[in-house]
Amino acid sequence: MNKAKIVLDKDFIISKIDEKVFGSFVEPLGRCIYGGIYEPGHPAADEKGFRRDVLELTKPLNVTLNRFPGGNYVSTFRWEDGIGPKEKRPRRAEVAWQSIETNQFGINEFADWSKLNGSDVMMTVNLATRGVLEAMDCVEYCNFKEGTYWSDLRISHGYKEPHGYRYWCLTNEIDGVWQVGQKTGTDYGRIAREASKGMKLLDENIKTVLAGSSSPSQDSFPSFDAAALEESYEFIDYLSIHQYIGNAKNDTPNYLAKPLITDKYLKTAIATIDYIKAKTKSKNKVNISFDEFNTWHSIAEEARFNNKWRIAPPLLEDEYTLEDALALGGMLLAVLKNADRVEIACISELVNCISHIRTRNGGGAWVLPPYYTFLLFSKYGRGTSLVTSISSPKYDSTDFTDVPYLDAAATMDDNGDVTIFAINRSTEETLPLETELRGFENYRVETHIVLTSANPKDTNTEECPNYVTPKNNGDAQIDGNKVLANLPRLSWNVIRLQKVK
Repeated sequence: MNKAKIVLDKDFIISKIDEKVFGSFVEPLGRCIYGGIYEPGHPAADEKGFRRDVLELTKPLNVTLNRFPGGNYVSTFRWEDGIGPKEKRPRRAEVAWQSIETNQFGINEFADWSKLNGSDVMMTVNLATRGVLEAMDCVEYCNFKEGTYWSDLRISHGYKEPHGYRYWCLTNEIDGVWQVGQKTGTDYGRIAREASKGMKLLDENIKTVLAGSSSPSQDSFPSFDAAALEESYEFIDYLSIHQYIGNAKNDTPNYLAKPLITDKYLKTAIATIDYIKAKTKSKNKVNISFDEFNTWHSIAEEARFNNKWRIAPPLLEDEYTLEDALALGGMLLAVLKNADRVEIACISELVNCISHIRTRNGGGAWVLPPYYTFLLFSKYGRGTSLVTSISSPKYDSTDFTDVPYLDAAATMDDNGDVTIFAINRSTEETLPLETELRGFENYRVETHIVLTSANPKDTNTEECPNYVTPKNNGDAQIDGNKVLANLPRLSWNVIRLQKVK
């Protein structure tokens, strides 16, 4: 295959990368919480029921922010069901996922777990079937110090200090027909404006996230977003958008091209925000919260309706493989390429459902290949995002033309060390890569990590948990001002360049 090229210039940067883009998402869906992060009686559970074996897998990800509790779950969410003595908490029919919600894990349990995990919380309120006052009550319970009904109730529950959550989502995917309480952009924008206004009157330090489109394929995108923004622009701080990509047709080359849509989606959402800013003559700057994204193949399957009203049934536990690791990598690179406007990003979800961490009730925990994509992104993707000029051989697929075999982004950390993230989309050939360094002097290759396998469908299991893992066996080397490397077919590569002191 012909050589691919990257040019990196130290003077050409996109932006400082916000720490909040290394986020995830925890929802009482399937076994994400019950049987995932929380399983009282499990041999590895602590005194609060948190699975320590799962924490051993989540903590290395260094997740900075977890969105909670949803998700479609939020559309009928009564936040106060999950506080106070557990024996008094009501069981509810949870209609989004056709399950029984026991409410044994609520706001305070998640606060405790998040402290153990070292992550912050982005709380979500229900503006689909509830209103402004209930959202304000939740802020008062979580963030008000003392001396009011809700703050004193929190104190009586054993939490003297406020949780102090700074980021608040103003409901979830309310553009979707699948939501109970679906609204038009205009109607939603009005209630979101009033909720944000009231919530900020209680706590002027919070930032609010307007629920935008649930997918770039929605017929209402971006008109829904524009209408909601026009009603609420002065009172909100972020626009939330969501996306899932999958390989339902078992077409790997086409699947690996789908992150091209992610990049276009982010840029269209940014343009929509800026149009409304100009139209309303506002000085407020609204950025992107890409707070639900992943690969997902069973998205069109309705297993939840086949066997209803169970407690924590196994739902949406896709078999994630090497090709999913590469597709996810492409979505993460799109975040870095738009780091000047994407300030929050939450991969969906943290454990079991639509997730790369898998558990067995009463048994073990293991990880699937895309876990390592995010692990390396979180470890090395911090600092400053660099402009990455790419030249690559291309291919055509079922739905795309001129797809570069190479997808790449680069970062520079506070020590001056550089990381090149590179994907070879080719299913057949190694891709030679030459990276020209301009303004970067006295560097050496610290490591070249490669995540690949013989078959795009290769994965890990409880019995064989290390079948697909990253290896420090890449061949990257420095030659003058150039980094030369060969990227194996179907591979996620992390090339670390260390500045020689």
